[in-house]
Amino acid sequence: MAHLLSTSCSIKLSSSHRPLSQPFRQCPTKCLTFLTPGTSKSPFKRFFLQGGTQQASCVVRATVAISQETPTQSSSDSRQNSSEPSKPKRVMVIGGDGYCGWATALHLSNKGYEVAIVDSLIRRLFDRQLGLDSLTPIASIHNRLRCWRSVTGKTIELYIGDICDFEFLSETFKSFEPDAVVHFGEQRSAPYSMIDRNRAVFTQHNNVIGTLNVLFAIKEFRDQCHLVKLGTMGEYGTPNIDIEEGYITITHNGRTDTLPFPKQASSFYHLSKVHDSNNIAFTCKAWGIRATDLNQGVVYGVRTDETEMHEELCNRLDYDGVFGTALNRFCVQAAVGHPLTVYGKGGQTRGYLDIRDTVQCVELAIANPAQPGEFRVFNQFTEQFSVNELASLVTKAGEKLGLDVKTISVPNPRVEAEEHYYNAKHTKLIELGLEPHLLSESLLDSLLNFAIKFKDRVDTKQIMPSVSWKKIGVKPKTLAA
Repeated sequence: MAHLLSTSCSIKLSSSHRPLSQPFRQCPTKCLTFLTPGTSKSPFKRFFLQGGTQQASCVVRATVAISQETPTQSSSDSRQNSSEPSKPKRVMVIGGDGYCGWATALHLSNKGYEVAIVDSLIRRLFDRQLGLDSLTPIASIHNRLRCWRSVTGKTIELYIGDICDFEFLSETFKSFEPDAVVHFGEQRSAPYSMIDRNRAVFTQHNNVIGTLNVLFAIKEFRDQCHLVKLGTMGEYGTPNIDIEEGYITITHNGRTDTLPFPKQASSFYHLSKVHDSNNIAFTCKAWGIRATDLNQGVVYGVRTDETEMHEELCNRLDYDGVFGTALNRFCVQAAVGHPLTVYGKGGQTRGYLDIRDTVQCVELAIANPAQPGEFRVFNQFTEQFSVNELASLVTKAGEKLGLDVKTISVPNPRVEAEEHYYNAKHTKLIELGLEPHLLSESLLDSLLNFAIKFKDRVDTKQIMPSVSWKKIGVKPKTLAA
């Protein structure tokens, strides 16, 4: 149980912090902080740092609410007296300190939702373990939220803890009472899950048990809550048939049925997401949970309307071989004069989307919730590209900026088809109103200029792939610095 420690503080941000698109408005805030150091049953205590030393076996559970000056009506009373019954207002964003989660939390808050971020902050620990860093300097989560409150006058509550700890998650659900949960809170890198046995086990435990805990918390404490779960297009693999949105109707030996689309995961990370999908589908059927699984493609970009309001709201941008995604990596490589690293033949084709469309898709799913007992699957991407096509687009865009962009083929560290058929359906979010930001010359120009702006922060030793699918072993691996 968390104990309450109330403090009052005046937040002032340094005058050196320059607004990106509008004047920064300082204002005093009040801070409420909950702290309980204690023994944790989470996988943190079994987690190894880069040098092989064990992480401390206690976790600090914290809740920080940067609240309004004036008291507001309780959430339960406001919902009972509201004349606007349908649209969920209280949204819990699990993993809200991460790449997609941070942009989503700000977007939803800006749209008028009451938002709470739940995060263990372990993504920042991964960087320290592996000697990595975001291309962009990112502020602490506390400074991020203070800045958001100062710039917009809007509050985002913060609960720091591990969702694999069900006691922590239970108290968080009972405290915030969400109408919708957006679940980004998973280890999201396929290469990370393939570094060694420890990280493979961590990935599956963290992702599968964390999602199971969320399902149980919804059942026990908020049974009408809508779960919006971030899945991945990687669950499907690269079948030699069109990929449908979650389900396929087949006729076999004269009988017809609609079944979940076959899954062909290609890493321990992707396998954890398949497990998640099966567990969510089962609980929708057994318990009547309402859930939407957003099978997301590869995300690119860094800017959203909200993250551009102030430099302390800036999102992270990963370019390394463990967490960096293809288009983001290529733009950073072009900016520093490193050849674009195409894995193998480069025919690997996937669905892609701008991060501005990620936040738009999540909002659409929340505003149009699944019915009780319904497990919906939306394929969340806007365009398909092969790796070679992306490299060609970045090369042309770089040349217009005066960059000498080269491309090299490197041995593929993954086990995957390098030339294959790929045609995935993605109509359901369009039907709900998604207005895509398609990859254009102007967008590539913007992303390249962004990479050039921060190119002095690039560690070129982190560009080449260092994780091999075939060489994964049981010995804890330290990646070369």
